[in-house]
Amino acid sequence: MAQPAAGRPRYVVGVDFGTLSGRALVVDVADGTALGEAVHPYRHGVITERLPGGPPLPPDWALQHPDDYREVLRVAVPAALRAAGVRPTDVLGIGVDATASTVLPARADGTPLCELPGLADRPHAYPKLWKHHAAQRQADRINALAAERGERWLARYGGRVSAEWQLAKALQLLEEDPEVFDLAERWVEAADWIVWQLCGRETRNASAAGYKGLRQDGRYPSAEFLRALHPRLDGLLPRVDGPLAPLGARAGGLTPEAAAWTGLAAGVAVAVGTIDAHVTAAAARSVEPGRMLAVLGTSTCLIMNADACHEVPGVCGVVDGGVTTGAWGYEAGQSGVGDIFAWYVANALPASYAERARELGVTPYQLLDSLAAGQPVGGHGLLALDWHSGNRSVLMDHELSGVLVGLTLATRPEEIWRALLESTAFGARTVVAAFEDAGVRVDELTVAGGLTDNRLLLRIYADVLRRPLHVVDSAHPAALGAAIHAAVAVGAYPDVPAASAAMGAPHRETWHPDPARAAVYDELYAHYRALHDHFGRGGTDTLHRLRTLRTRPH
Repeated sequence: MAQPAAGRPRYVVGVDFGTLSGRALVVDVADGTALGEAVHPYRHGVITERLPGGPPLPPDWALQHPDDYREVLRVAVPAALRAAGVRPTDVLGIGVDATASTVLPARADGTPLCELPGLADRPHAYPKLWKHHAAQRQADRINALAAERGERWLARYGGRVSAEWQLAKALQLLEEDPEVFDLAERWVEAADWIVWQLCGRETRNASAAGYKGLRQDGRYPSAEFLRALHPRLDGLLPRVDGPLAPLGARAGGLTPEAAAWTGLAAGVAVAVGTIDAHVTAAAARSVEPGRMLAVLGTSTCLIMNADACHEVPGVCGVVDGGVTTGAWGYEAGQSGVGDIFAWYVANALPASYAERARELGVTPYQLLDSLAAGQPVGGHGLLALDWHSGNRSVLMDHELSGVLVGLTLATRPEEIWRALLESTAFGARTVVAAFEDAGVRVDELTVAGGLTDNRLLLRIYADVLRRPLHVVDSAHPAALGAAIHAAVAVGAYPDVPAASAAMGAPHRETWHPDPARAAVYDELYAHYRALHDHFGRGGTDTLHRLRTLRTRPH
């Protein structure tokens, strides 16, 4: 394994652009030690109700503002450097990751359309966040046409394309605001756009191009297929066809303007951008085949490598080199996890519980966990489907919605809370089962992300999944992963697996399943799968009809 040469200290910076904030981490190249960090919330947050100072948005929209990304570079990176006490001249490189598919329309020079005069009140001129689900109807048409034509790439995505991805969002843009589509000379993932701002050179990372852009075997979907969807949609191809680069490559050097933003030296190496969950695999030392990583946050991504390409129903993508070069990377996920928990606390928690939490000096989440922890498995008599933000894997249908059954007049808030936690674990088990049924071996399961501080949740996951659950010991694993990619880009390590082995975070702890609890969860999971298939596989169209009523003009 290559190691950095001894001598003058050498550091890299990783910057993670999440759903609500960005975080910067200064890391020692030698061993991955985090020396300084800073978090900066987005001023505009997630734009779901109305545009900044502008008109209201329809249901299922989720936008962001590109200047929030620049603000993270201007604020969080210098703050992390100060916290680390590191001289800018000792920083060799910077790497970034971002949520995906978060895609924005821009001019040929990288200017986002929403920042052009006269376009601030046009919703389609803004970056569409991954959780923008208003393009489900377009995704349905893409899936139907691809199946009808026998498009070979469709099987690489489990047989269904998501409304979250580039093509569905682009088709929605073309159909609903063709003028903005025509102005968009580039259609680019947020991570690639941020790298473009840093080094002044456009690149497209192989991970997002494959998983979110449908690029397989060196090609995007054909112009003929795109024209069959819409006569002008083939115009998308030149907008997405930028220089493709492997993960861990050097995209360029920091421009003087970006150096002024970050406090780093001009010319510092900028690594090719990547997807937040995928880069976390390097931080978790989970890049070897058979090691699955679950990144537990507002949503969940499940990532792993394998030596061969298998077609997994409901998978979000199988991409050659999508996680690390030389391996087949697999992605699956759940559209709502932490978001579901936050929704419950914000909208359904009784005032008496909020008051009790204040009196005890704990958060509502901690209160609910403490009340729910002593319940026997199945003691609440409840079962939930974790579809409050639709279903990503394995059904790939964002017009599904959450379900809760078993309520009685005796049901307590903490019982509903536990049922929601369990529902996300059942969703994860459904994904793992799909992998193993398709012949993709899952030997080890590691978890990372903001929800790993919830000990009740970790216990439930270990019991439901019936396997040891390793917890990554890193407060900012995606930022650490971005820093690991930067270390490869500056030549400190020959590849991402070598850098991961040297710089990745250790396991904080391992949770082992309890056989008695796991046996009861097996019973509950069988009922979960019955509900899952009834509501999600054609037993009833009630959830879709309810969505239609909700979105119908009144």
